[in-house]
Amino acid sequence: MIVNHILSLKGRDVATIEPTRALSEAAKVLAERRIGALLIVDGQRPVAGIISERDIVRAVATHGAKALEEPISRFMTEKVLTCTGETSVTHVMGLMTQQKFRHVPVVEGGRLVGIVSIGDVVKERLEEVEAEAEAIKEYIATA
Repeated sequence: MIVNHILSLKGRDVATIEPTRALSEAAKVLAERRIGALLIVDGQRPVAGIISERDIVRAVATHGAKALEEPISRFMTEKVLTCTGETSVTHVMGLMTQQKFRHVPVVEGGRLVGIVSIGDVVKERLEEVEAEAEAIKEYIATA
């Protein structure tokens, strides 16, 4: 299975924010949209960075509430691994496990076209395993 299959089911909407906005604005968007991360866009690159709930918690724990007034660029992760729609779900799952992150932006032709989360990947993999188990049951029943 490939990433495009996940995007065809969940959609290609991606929540983004500019790096100059305040960290508190990122927190507000995350809460309103009930998501775990925002992609940072700067108009020059498809993905300039990512900011997650964990990043915000760490910023506040380290710098206090005043961190919320600082620009997102101060706390975002700049080095973001991406994939394409043709990347296998198994490969993305491996990246997430090895690198210990939960979101992978999907970039094609220099454009941001989606994002997949660990929840999306696990859901897809579970459906795949269930379909395989059902196929085996049917095979055994007809053998």
